[in-house]
Amino acid sequence: MSDDLSALAGFDGSARLFPLPNLVLFPYVIQPLHIFEPCYRQMTADALAGDRLIAPVLLRPGWQEMSEGRPPVHAVACLGKIVADQRLDGGLYNLLVRGLRRVRLLHELPTDRAYRMARVELLNDVGALTPDEAAVLRGQLGEQLPRWLPPGAALMEQFRKLLDSDLHAGALCDVFAFALPLEVALKQQLLEELDVSERARRLVEMLREHAPIAEAAVEHARKFPPDFSEN
Repeated sequence: MSDDLSALAGFDGSARLFPLPNLVLFPYVIQPLHIFEPCYRQMTADALAGDRLIAPVLLRPGWQEMSEGRPPVHAVACLGKIVADQRLDGGLYNLLVRGLRRVRLLHELPTDRAYRMARVELLNDVGALTPDEAAVLRGQLGEQLPRWLPPGAALMEQFRKLLDSDLHAGALCDVFAFALPLEVALKQQLLEELDVSERARRLVEMLREHAPIAEAAVEHARKFPPDFSEN
């Protein structure tokens, strides 16, 4: 991860926006993306020729009603780095994007490109859990896993390994929030929460209150890692 963060050393604060209706990217995770719309093919080509950075950002509710223009997006996104790319016939792309840092969109920038650009500020986590608090969090997350994943799911073992790892609490919450099938609106709330203690509390609360029915849990476990998200 340190190699990826070094990509931000010369970051000038301008980000290529990739508005999506059903994806919230988090730091520390990797998301496949399938790029086919002309404007985002241009965005991808520019990113690959430059710093390889893009910012997937969740569209706000009501975007479907806008037939043209720039639909509103949430103010907090995750800046990601393209870590693998495949050029397809017709100028399409398959990408793997690793989430690097939360960013806050300050304002959109004028551009002659077909995609949107914004001035952003990098955001940092606030606070940290004590060792005892982190141990409680890991126990609480472990207790919720059987409600979200079917017995014997291979994904369960991956989560158990994460809980036994030395991954810090903020990152652990981000991975769980990304990988479990919470509604995107709830994921966005967790992305916007910079206080690690509050993020942990809200994540556990969401997992307790929004567990999927068994069939949905089985389907999600069958599909993980996530499918390519299409623009």
